[in-house]
Amino acid sequence: MFDSEHHISRRGFLAGVGASAGIIALNVDTAIVVAAYGAVNRSIAHTALAAAKVAGASYADVRVQLRQDRSIATKERRVDEIEVSASLGFNVRVLAKGTWGFAASDLMTEQEAERVGKEAVAMAFASSPFKERAVELAPEPVHSGTWKTPVTTDPFAVPTDDIVSKLLQTNEHALAIDGIKYVSSSIHFLKETKLFVNSEGAEIEQEHHRLRPNLDVTAFGDNGDFRRRSANLQAMGAGYEWVEEIDWLGRVDYAAEEANAYLSATPASADTKDIILAPDNLWLTLHETVGHPTELDRAMGFEANFAGTSFCTVDKLGKLQYGATEVNLVADRTVDMGLATVGYDDEGVAAQEWHIVEDGRFVGYQTTREQAGWIGEDRSRGCSYTQGWDRVPFQRIPNIHLTPSKDSTTLDDIVSDTKDGILVTGRNSWSIDHQRYNFQFTGGSFFEVKNGQITTRLRDLAYQSNSLDFWRGCDAIGGKDSWEMHGTFYDGKGEPQQINAMSHGCPPARFKNVNIINTGKG
Repeated sequence: MFDSEHHISRRGFLAGVGASAGIIALNVDTAIVVAAYGAVNRSIAHTALAAAKVAGASYADVRVQLRQDRSIATKERRVDEIEVSASLGFNVRVLAKGTWGFAASDLMTEQEAERVGKEAVAMAFASSPFKERAVELAPEPVHSGTWKTPVTTDPFAVPTDDIVSKLLQTNEHALAIDGIKYVSSSIHFLKETKLFVNSEGAEIEQEHHRLRPNLDVTAFGDNGDFRRRSANLQAMGAGYEWVEEIDWLGRVDYAAEEANAYLSATPASADTKDIILAPDNLWLTLHETVGHPTELDRAMGFEANFAGTSFCTVDKLGKLQYGATEVNLVADRTVDMGLATVGYDDEGVAAQEWHIVEDGRFVGYQTTREQAGWIGEDRSRGCSYTQGWDRVPFQRIPNIHLTPSKDSTTLDDIVSDTKDGILVTGRNSWSIDHQRYNFQFTGGSFFEVKNGQITTRLRDLAYQSNSLDFWRGCDAIGGKDSWEMHGTFYDGKGEPQQINAMSHGCPPARFKNVNIINTGKG
C-alpha cells in the first residue's frame, strides 16, 4: 500500500537545480510515484466508488490518473531546461439529487478514498438547491478493457544525453548557416495513464502518449531587421520513434532559408485576393474557426474562457451553410497518431468519428454525456477530458479534419489553377473575436501567385475574413496524398484552466476573395 509515509505532495514533485548548462528540474521520486499507481489504482478506485454509492450517489465515476511530463529544451549551444515530473491522484465525480459533486486527492490510501467519495456526495447535496435543472446522462454501453497509444519506443526510457545530443547537433547545424544567429529546439513528452470506473460497471485503463517537437531559427539582415521562423514540426500521439523519423537537419535548412528570404521579400499591399493555405497554416485556422465554435458549451453560453462563446448557436444545427458544398469537416478520435486519439473518453464513452460539417452544412457538435440531451441526441460524442486528477472532466475539442478531395489534386495543381492569389505556408500569430467569427491570421511565408505561377515572395502580410465567408469561399481542396496532420499541445479552456491536445488534418485548400492587409510598421 502506498501510505501517507510515502505520500508526495503535488508541490513537492519538482526540485529545481541551477546549473551552468541550464535549468534542470527533476522529480527524484518519479519511480515511486509510477510504482504507486500500479500498486493501488484499483483498490483506490473501487473503495471510492463504493463510498460514494453508500453516501447517496445515484451515479458515480472515479479516475485514478498518473501524468508524466518530460521536457528538454536547448538554445544555441546550451541546454536551457530539463524537466521531469510525475503527478498521481484520483478524483470522484457523482450525481446526487440531480446535481454534480466532485472531490479529489493525491493521498493514495483506502481511508482517503472513502473520505473523498463521501465528500463528493456532500458537495452535490450542498449544490442541489441551486441547480437550474437536473443533470441527465445519455446512455452508453458498459465498456471494460484496456487501450494504449501504439508506441515502439517509450520516450521516458530514452537517455537524456541522447535527446540533448540530437537537439544540440541540430542547433549547431543551424548556427553554421549564414544569417542565422539564434536557434532553439525542444521536445515535450507526455504520458497519461488512467483507470476509469463507474457505478454502471465500466472499468477501463488507458495509456496515452503524446509528444511535441519544436524548432525555431532567427535570421538577421544587414540593417538589423530579423525574422524568426518555425520549422513546423508535427506534434503526434506517438512514441520516440516519431522523433527519429523527423529530418531535423532538413527542417533546419528549410526554416533558415525561409527566414533569410523573408528579410528581402516585398512588403504586401492591401487587396482582396484568393488565398491558398498549405496544411501547416490551414490547421490552425481550422482549429479557431471550426474547433472552438462547435463546442456545445460555448454555443450555449456556458463557457467563454480563453476563446469566447460562439456564433454557432443551436438553432443553426442542421440548417447553417457553414462552407461550400465541397467542405466536409470530420471529428475523429480514432485517427492514427492523433493527439486526441483515445480508446475511450474520460466518461468511458467509446471513441468515434462523426461529421461537424457535411457537404458544407453544419450537422454536429462536440458533446459529453450530459450535453447530448441538451440538443436531443441519445449518445455522447465522447469529448470529455480532464487534464489531471485534480480537475473536473468537461468537454474538449477532439481531432477535427478537413476531408481531402476524391481526386489527386496537389498544391502545385491549385497554384497552377489560380489566376491572382497568395500562397501562405507555416503558422504565426492569430486573432479571432469572442464569437469565433471575425478573424485575422498570418503565416510563416507568403508568395504571390499570378496566372498559375509563383512570382514574388512577400512579407508583412495577414489575411482577414469571418468564419462563414471563409469556408463558404473554399473552391479547391487537395487530394489525400497532400493531406497532413498538425496540431496543438496547449489548448486552454476553463476556470481553473485545463490544457489538452488535439490534431487537425487537412490538405492544401483555396479560399476566394479574402482581405489581405500589410502588417508592417511603415
